[in-house]
Formats: sequence, C-alpha cells, structure tokens
Amino acid sequence: MRIARYVVGDQIQFGAVELAADGGEHPDSVANLTSDPLAGPVNYTGERHLLSDVRLLAPVIPRSKVVGIGRNYAAHAAELGNVVPDEPLVFLKPNTSVIGPGEAIVRPATTSNLHYEGELAVVIGRICRDVPLDRVAEVIFGYTVANDVTARDLQNSDGQWTRAKGYDTFCPLGPWIVTHLTLDEVGDLEIRTRLDGALVQDSKTSLMVRDVATLVSYVSSFVTLLPGDVILTGTPAGVGPMTPGQHVEVEIDQIGTLDNVVVEDAGADS
Repeated sequence: MRIARYVVGDQIQFGAVELAADGGEHPDSVANLTSDPLAGPVNYTGERHLLSDVRLLAPVIPRSKVVGIGRNYAAHAAELGNVVPDEPLVFLKPNTSVIGPGEAIVRPATTSNLHYEGELAVVIGRICRDVPLDRVAEVIFGYTVANDVTARDLQNSDGQWTRAKGYDTFCPLGPWIVTHLTLDEVGDLEIRTRLDGALVQDSKTSLMVRDVATLVSYVSSFVTLLPGDVILTGTPAGVGPMTPGQHVEVEIDQIGTLDNVVVEDAGADS
C-alpha cells in the first residue's frame, strides 16, 4: 500500500494511492482514509480523488526527529575524502526541515555550496527501543524517498552538522510512504538523482555499508523511536551543488519520485 498525505481544498487528508501501473480499477487516484494510519486503525471513507486533483504533502511530519546516517555508502565517503566509520555516523535534522514533493528548497544566504543527497528513508511505525535485528520489521511502518539537503561549506566549517543539515526545507520527503516492501526488497532498490534532468546519482541500496535492519537496531539502542520518526539511510556517490532555479528529482524504484525546485532565500538581500 502507498499512503499519501495531501490537500483537497483546504483540508489535509490521508489516503491510499493506486497507480495506473497497478492495473486496478482506479488508476492514478487516492482513496481517502478516516485519519492518519500512523496514529491508529483507519477505514476508507468511500471518497476518492484523482492524483492530479490533489496537492501532495510530505507523507509524514515526524513527531520528534529525523535521524540521519552519514557515510553509509563507501563511494560517497571516498568522494568527499572521508573513510567509512567503524560505527554508524548519526546526526539529527529537526522536523521543521521537512517539506513535501513540489515544495521549494530554500538556499539560505549563509551558504554558497548547497548539495543534494538522494536517500532511502525509513518511517517508524511504533514506539520502540533496543530493537533486536530479527524484530526490526515489526517497528517499520514503511519507506519513502528523501533528499538530505546539505550546506556543504557549513558542514566543513562547523565541524558538526546541525546547521548544515537543519535549515527549514532541508529535508524533502515523498511522494508517499510504501508499506508493503520487505527488508529484503528494500535492500536491493535502484536509487537515482537527476538535476535539471541530468542523471547525477545512480546506485543501489545493496551498496549501503549497513543495511536498514542494522541501522534501525543501532539507532534504537540509544534513543526511543516514536511513530512517524524518520531514519535517513545515507546517500550514494555523486553528490554535488544545486543552485536557485534548478530542479532536483530523487527516484527510488518501487517507491516513487520526489521532486523539488531550489529557490533563493527571499530575505537574502534584506
């Protein structure tokens, strides 16, 4: 199932997406749900909309945190002159950095080197702590696509990553959450990023140094995870700058495509 969060008129709603490729009776539409499925049991309302008639939002606004994993693809670590750490390298992004598909990534005046980082994102479905590897599947609600936007110059100058990765709009998520993929399936998905249509990242999740189960178990060993929390699993090689006016798309097979445009901070010259 694909769970979307969207606006019809001025109402935020949740629904199950059916695509034309599914071969069902309602191609490229969304069936309305009674409430947020992360919050509890839901039912269909009987209302349905064409995807072209709704505005998709970030499929989840984390209740407490977005947890990022750095240098989880060896080739990406190497392209920036880094080594793969002995343990997962963890950082946090505030939930205020989250935006949805079609929304603008705002380049703040403090950076001149804003980078895209296409990533697989894991959405947690239940409160959990100290999750053993063989039970990780029980705590995952689903998966979505992320762009871990990074001010590379601030990351290098600050020595820690909070500011470089924490600005508003620095965590696009979407277009929906896919709930039916197994851990084995998400361990071998193609992930691609395009900048103004040009392919800039082309990799597979099988090249992650540490897989999804390992990452969820590790993060839960030191922090309680809540429903709706998001874990970003790292970016493959090919990161690079994006500038105002450019269009960035991150695509993960069997999940979807997340697209955003980059704009200048309107207050940059004020």
